[in-house]
Amino acid sequence: MGRGRAKAKQTKVARELKYSSPTMDLDALQNEIGSGTAVTEADEEYDEYAARYSNYADVDEERDRR
Repeated sequence: MGRGRAKAKQTKVARELKYSSPTMDLDALQNEIGSGTAVTEADEEYDEYAARYSNYADVDEERDRR
């Protein structure tokens, strides 16, 4: 017993989330995430592999042409 109120509350919250259109502050989100243009160490790490294995892309393109 008592599940009725809990379920009604969940249904109410779900409807609010589904049908409401919250305002989104994209500038604040961008500031929180960062500009996204900075090069990170992980990007530099992958650059090494991209340079090393770039010749395999040519092989894949030739195979796709056939």
